Amino acid sequence: MDTYKRFPINFVEGKGSYLWDENGTEFLDFTSGIATCNLGHVPENVKNAIQLQLTKLWHTSNLFHIENQEKLARKLISHSCLDQAFFCNSGAEANEAAIKLVRAHSTKKGKRPLIAAFKQSFHGRTMATVSATGQEKIRAGFEPLLDGFIHFPFNDFDALEMMKDASPSAVILELIQGEGGVIPAKQDWIDELVKVCKEEDILLVVDEVQTGMGRTGTLFAYQQYGFEPDILTLAKGLGSGFPIGAMLAKGNVASAFQPGSHGSTFGGNPLASAAGLATITELTDSSVLVNASTAGKKIVAVLENLQDRFPFIRSIRGKGLLIGIEIDGEAGSVIDYILQEKLLVVSAGAHVIRLLPPLNISKEEIDIFEEKFTRALVRYMEA
Repeated sequence: MDTYKRFPINFVEGKGSYLWDENGTEFLDFTSGIATCNLGHVPENVKNAIQLQLTKLWHTSNLFHIENQEKLARKLISHSCLDQAFFCNSGAEANEAAIKLVRAHSTKKGKRPLIAAFKQSFHGRTMATVSATGQEKIRAGFEPLLDGFIHFPFNDFDALEMMKDASPSAVILELIQGEGGVIPAKQDWIDELVKVCKEEDILLVVDEVQTGMGRTGTLFAYQQYGFEPDILTLAKGLGSGFPIGAMLAKGNVASAFQPGSHGSTFGGNPLASAAGLATITELTDSSVLVNASTAGKKIVAVLENLQDRFPFIRSIRGKGLLIGIEIDGEAGSVIDYILQEKLLVVSAGAHVIRLLPPLNISKEEIDIFEEKFTRALVRYMEA
């Protein structure tokens, strides 16, 4: 169906930071499948884990214990502040599970299941997650939306007072609004939000579908903000491109789910869990997270130098290797020139170019990026 505006390229092979099309043309990939192939394309350890699992067992259903799934859950819990995990197939499903858990917990406590969300947010494309999303372009045409959501301005202190008056049972937010333009939450605003949630007994749900699994330089972005969420959602980078999502929760919240409350046929099956387990092991047992942080700083330094040369670059923002470049003009027009340099980037709204390179990107590849990106900007400015 006509649901994607595709680039006229057919990729047939990928390795590390590079992709090759059917003609053998090489592209430097600064999209990582939209923050999904965090270890680059076809990472060796993940490939080996999937290949081994392919020879043993593909699927049984969640009516039985799945060893890889339980190992992955323990890994995620041991490296976070959460206590239990539910596995699904995507970020939208992880957020859908979080919304259901909030409602179940609210009902159990006799509270109204109202969820506060923020404008310009993006939480998925199911009906519940579209309803939670704070972008009209995502919501348009799908009315009536689900009740139970209320939206406030992001990074706005007055909005926190309005939110308190609304008495929601939970708040859902991204710590960096990815699709909304790569907008990081301000630390003092997060501090106040956490304070309000604690004082008013409001659950705090953090959507880390895009920021999780090392993208911002730590395994989870919340770890840089100094608080503990009640619920955390993951997908994208969790399986290195193999479809898997997860919803993690504190034990007192997770207890609102009982057998039959929620489920997923394929969620956390042996293949998906093998991919997830190999991915998190690589992220936590190597220097990849350190590299993501240092590489992000190098790229920002490159961009700041280019900002002096190209005045249409208005601002540079983000954390780690989730970087947004706000420009005067349409991002899509600049991306056309970038693509001609065989460099892959994506937009984040009409005026923001988003960079999402693999977390193990090398210094040499950053130098190649600088050359290609600079040539593209020159051509754009001269056009």
